Amino acid sequence: MKNYCLLGLYRLTTGLIRFLPRRLVLSKGKFLGLLGYLIFKSHRRLAWRNLELAFGGELEEKEKKRIARSAFVHFGQMIFDTIKFTQLREDKRTSLLHLIGKENLEKAKALGRGILLFSAHLGNWEIASWPVASLVPLHVVARPLDNLVLEKELVRLRQKLGVKVISKFQAARPILRALQANEAVAILIDQNVLRREAVFVDFFGHLAATTPVVAAFHLRTGAPIVPVFCLMTQERKYQIKIYEPLSFVFDSLSEPEPLLQITQVLTKIIEQEIRQTPDQWLWFHDRWRTRPENENLLRVED
Repeated sequence: MKNYCLLGLYRLTTGLIRFLPRRLVLSKGKFLGLLGYLIFKSHRRLAWRNLELAFGGELEEKEKKRIARSAFVHFGQMIFDTIKFTQLREDKRTSLLHLIGKENLEKAKALGRGILLFSAHLGNWEIASWPVASLVPLHVVARPLDNLVLEKELVRLRQKLGVKVISKFQAARPILRALQANEAVAILIDQNVLRREAVFVDFFGHLAATTPVVAAFHLRTGAPIVPVFCLMTQERKYQIKIYEPLSFVFDSLSEPEPLLQITQVLTKIIEQEIRQTPDQWLWFHDRWRTRPENENLLRVED
């Protein structure tokens, strides 16, 4: 019953958003984010803690709390704006986007080995799918929602953005098939994972449990790795940045060093992007929860 109540609420919300101008949709999303910041105390405190871990004395306490609040606001706006975006005409969608680096995706595609796109829960990672999918067939690896009813709605929303969804739990074969067909696979690698699934790399000066899946498929297939980020601008539009393809050469491919080194490089790229726009990252995610065995949460020495 609870699942269907949530489904009803979701469909009511999407129905209302359809009739609202985007400016008002963003305003409602801001309200939702502020409400979440006030209500979800544990997540608010987690955001404060994460910002303290990441920036320490680099930022004043007041600024760190401002970023935490802004992160909640941005997330609320992102949810509503993604729904609104899927309801817009193609010309209106295009007018909201500024794509930089299209040639980098074409360069990667020309290699003929498929493309491994990686990004983070930064800006609006869902909307980024649409312009990329117009250039190359796109598959997105995602963890299914625990609520299976809402999961179906989320899959439909992503399909409206032109992507095919690959479940995180059954990903290996679909990823290999997509790469063999010279298609693109997008994976977000900025969230905490279980110790058995992780390599530990430096993220804001602390070891963070990070999935090495992008590195693993690069080493196995030779598919180029392409960073992609989609950030909201001050004009409330989106700038999508596609960086040059990355490739790595190792004398030996024996694990775990290549996996660790590649994942470290990718994680540092994400950190650099977050530092430029910290308000748009999910600071209320428990990024540093999983710890290495027999290790306290200490800053990595420079």
